[in-house]
Amino acid sequence: MDKLTRADLLSLENYALERNELRARVLAHKKQRTVHLGGHLTLIFEDRHTVQYQVQEMLRIERIFEAAGIQEELDAYNPLIPDGRNLKATMMVEFPDEAQRRQELVRLRGIEHAIELLVDGHAPVPAIADEDMDRGNDEKTAAVHFLRFELDPAMIADWHAGAGVTLASILAAMPITTSLSAGQRRALAADFD
Repeated sequence: MDKLTRADLLSLENYALERNELRARVLAHKKQRTVHLGGHLTLIFEDRHTVQYQVQEMLRIERIFEAAGIQEELDAYNPLIPDGRNLKATMMVEFPDEAQRRQELVRLRGIEHAIELLVDGHAPVPAIADEDMDRGNDEKTAAVHFLRFELDPAMIADWHAGAGVTLASILAAMPITTSLSAGQRRALAADFD
């Protein structure tokens, strides 16, 4: 997928006029790109549309309109766009109660390195986590991580041919496996085009 440039973005004024409609479209788009791995892990698979929305929101919130500031946001978010050989996801560790969340982030230390994607008939693909910076430490994990899954051409071909796809946490503290729905597989297959 092509990376975003300044030409792909709306001005702050135009974005304000179109924001509600764009937000509704992106939320609908994200719905098929969201995978719940058990009750506490959510992966949102990013693409050009989700990243463009995020950049527009950051520009709006921070009131960034100068070229250098816009480029900084593009440089920060463009790495989340898949390149045709991979999938990229934002993973959230979700516990609504703050005290429980603190405890669970300690218990789930390293979860970002224990996520795998499996295309039926192939070896599991381990997630490459947090390439931009370490988010966890020796004591706990973070609540948000950025993951990349690199697939080879045979995996992609089988995905397109309808192979089953599962996502798993292999962390001993939270072993979970979830099968992607047909709709999720179709939505994510677009990232390989």
